[in-house]
Amino acid sequence: MTTIDLFFQGEGFGEIKHLEIEPDTTCAIFKARVSEIQGVARDVLVFLEDEDDPIADDVLLKEHAAQKGMKVHVHRCRHVEVAVTFNGETVDHRFGPAATIARIKRWAAERKFGMSEEDAGEHALQIPGTHERPALGIHIGSLTTCEACALSFDLVADERVNGAFGSLA
Repeated sequence: MTTIDLFFQGEGFGEIKHLEIEPDTTCAIFKARVSEIQGVARDVLVFLEDEDDPIADDVLLKEHAAQKGMKVHVHRCRHVEVAVTFNGETVDHRFGPAATIARIKRWAAERKFGMSEEDAGEHALQIPGTHERPALGIHIGSLTTCEACALSFDLVADERVNGAFGSLA
């Protein structure tokens, strides 16, 4: 393996960024590069996707890389307080900022609200007071800042259009 494809999201930017890193790159070296590229603070924490604990600065990132690379998140928050409301009931839990919308949705819909996997698939997380439904691969940390370290969602029916539209001739 000559280089590792590293994909990352972070506090203040939701779009996925890409870096090719050398196998001997430590977490500290990566943080310095991200600070230069994105202008984030050097004291950010680095999290593997869907993991709740940060990676130590002296760890070689290659230790966590898969064949297709790795996905990480950079954030100043150690945890994000997440509240999900469905049918007037609200559940909450602390997640690492690298938790994906898909993970949060599964946790809320299936584990907390008792939906089947099929029923959960027909629902989406929506930011309250908006029509914004973040994509399943988005890290929750990219939706909040260190000042807040918290997010709220409504679990809503995912509106699907069944059938095809005919011509408007």
